[in-house]
Amino acid sequence: MSSISDEHRRLLEDTRRLARHELTPIVGRGPHGRVNRALVQALADHGILPRLFPAALGGTATGNVSATELCVLRAAIAAESTTAETTLAVQGLGSYPILQSGSDALRRRWIPQVAAGRAVAAFALTEPGAGSDAAAIELRAELDGDAFRLSGTKTWISHAPDADVYTLFARTTPGAGARGVTAFVVPGDADGLHGRPIELIAPHPLGALELDGVRVPAAAVLGEVDGGFAVAMRTLDLFRPSVGAAAVGMAQAALEAALDHADQREAFGQPLRAHQAISHQLADMATRLQAARLLVFDAAGALDGGAGRVTRQAAMAKLFATEMAQFVIDAAIQIHGAAGLERGHLLEELYREVRSLRIYEGTSEIQRTIIARELYRDRHERRP
Repeated sequence: MSSISDEHRRLLEDTRRLARHELTPIVGRGPHGRVNRALVQALADHGILPRLFPAALGGTATGNVSATELCVLRAAIAAESTTAETTLAVQGLGSYPILQSGSDALRRRWIPQVAAGRAVAAFALTEPGAGSDAAAIELRAELDGDAFRLSGTKTWISHAPDADVYTLFARTTPGAGARGVTAFVVPGDADGLHGRPIELIAPHPLGALELDGVRVPAAAVLGEVDGGFAVAMRTLDLFRPSVGAAAVGMAQAALEAALDHADQREAFGQPLRAHQAISHQLADMATRLQAARLLVFDAAGALDGGAGRVTRQAAMAKLFATEMAQFVIDAAIQIHGAAGLERGHLLEELYREVRSLRIYEGTSEIQRTIIARELYRDRHERRP
């Protein structure tokens, strides 16, 4: 962990202990596949959620949201409870556009409630025909006097249909691609808003939304009309490295389990770790994990240092770390054998949970496209 300060190292260790002893039991008592409001409240009561928000709005941060601190928190919690980690992440993802681009009235209405654990937030971007191609959003936002009427469908939205507030992206200018999308704040109890849960292989609180002429005042626009794509991308640039951090936490838990098993289990008269095939596998797992950790905190440090455009670093961190976690968890199961696939085993859970990381907030394929695009952008900008 040489890539972070002593202060952040202590925060990681303290947060991991808290997650193990305080959050994990609450996860176990929570509803299957729905928002666990007791867990949201615990994240606030133990001072984790407030770290994501400025003190002036009910948080404890002294300045801007720290990308490094967000990565530390997600890595620490993911190593103990993927459910608790996802809950923290979606609270931030759903509310950060309001903090970043909302009016003072919107920020004061929602951010203190989210920071205190009293409001559940969600980020509603994906549609049945607009996932990786976010510029293809079709949900309509039609001007109606001093308001907009929203009609259409969102799907695979974390915290739906239970959220109290959605950052929701809709098309305000037909045929304009990314330049015709606007971000709105939509209360979860808005008239005409309906939802249903969707069950995945891992029991995330996730669902679909149907909007039937939902009326949203013009004051609920985040940023500028037709400027919603920039709102989304600024948010994703901040959160993509922290997806990588979650992957680092999950892979750390898998590596620790593999190290323990290889030390304790004997085969052919000696511990598994004494077999070269196993020891080399463990070495590869640890090396990839460290490389991912360095990429994640490099991107986070660039964000915190005001480096400007960090799209390439953020995409690299998410791509490499999530692919790494898939490899490490799969290798840990291979070392365990059938025991690692028993229902309820740590690795069985991680095996189901890790798969989504390579899809949400931009698939691995999209990250590669972004990286290649940014390489050429940088190359052209450096030319005299």
